[in-house]
Amino acid sequence: MKIMLSAGEASGDLHGAQLAAEIKRQDPGIELVGFGGERMEEQGVRLWRKFQSYNIMGVLEVVMSLRRVWKLLDALTDSMRDEKPDLLVIIDFPDFNSRLAKRARKMGIPVFSYIPPAAWAWRKGRAREYAAFANEIVPIFPFEAKPYEEAGANVNFLGNPLVDIVKTTQTKEEARSFFGIKEQDQVVLLLPGSRRQEIRRVFPVMLEAAELLRRRHPDMRFFLPVADGIDEAMLHEALAATEVQAELVHERRYDLMGVADAAMATSGTVLIEAALMDLPCVILYRTAALNYFIGRMLVHIEHIGLPNILLGRGAQTELLQDDAEPFRIAREVEMLCPGDAHRAKVLEDLAEVRRRLGEPGATARIAAHIIALARRAEQ
Repeated sequence: MKIMLSAGEASGDLHGAQLAAEIKRQDPGIELVGFGGERMEEQGVRLWRKFQSYNIMGVLEVVMSLRRVWKLLDALTDSMRDEKPDLLVIIDFPDFNSRLAKRARKMGIPVFSYIPPAAWAWRKGRAREYAAFANEIVPIFPFEAKPYEEAGANVNFLGNPLVDIVKTTQTKEEARSFFGIKEQDQVVLLLPGSRRQEIRRVFPVMLEAAELLRRRHPDMRFFLPVADGIDEAMLHEALAATEVQAELVHERRYDLMGVADAAMATSGTVLIEAALMDLPCVILYRTAALNYFIGRMLVHIEHIGLPNILLGRGAQTELLQDDAEPFRIAREVEMLCPGDAHRAKVLEDLAEVRRRLGEPGATARIAAHIIALARRAEQ
């Protein structure tokens, strides 16, 4: 049996790697192929292409990269035709993966959609589109299922795999020793995202806020867990323009989250990771003015941070576009540090987020559904 996985960015690569490991555990004889990153490759996925060269976001960036993206789509289509996988598993990355899925269905290859697009927030027609080509759809948040159910899709919420993934490997004492964190140190994480556009627009303002905080709190230390697929040269370039001593970390990121006091984070999956590690965040988002204008016209949601969406309220502060300015960010970070009453309320809300993400074992349940669908297709 051969299963193809397709993931187009760092978060999808993480989910794809966990799925690959669990599929192999449940059935070692299954061959895994497809499109993804280093984590998937480490778990035994034979990659036809790697996603790092195609990691783009925003209306303008996508338009400028269309020719390269179409070549990738054609290359993966040729590989599907040559190798004839029994099932295609598409993981997030909807604009690209939906096109790949439609081509797969024309070849008679069934499709399993894992982490489908946010049809609850915008482009509600996508629910009907996915219902038409996907044999099964599995979202990772309970509120995402409704529009797909209404569109007649076979949709199942099986829990959130990050509950299984996001775990510490050290005690807090061991982690503090590993990272050289003293008892009096206040630890703030900088989480600018993995995409070039995020780093270019969000990271500099994070550093300006960190500089303000460093002046007010000499014992405050800043760490930057380096995300997979990130352009590290861009990080060093931004750091060279500031006096902030941010320490880049390449390992044990969840152990670091477990001992940090607060974080500045670009909106994305990292906010759920932080919630699972009891780490309160100031949520930031900046993009090109045209991208933001188009997004506001198309997306009709009250919050952009996933924990806030899950709770249906602004549990953590969101600062978007011009509101994401250094003085305000610094003040919000201070309110999340130990000793402030606001921090206690945010931690209560994060505990509720964790409860709503479901029971452990999601990855095993999802892998079992994938294998069952592939077996039906193979018969």
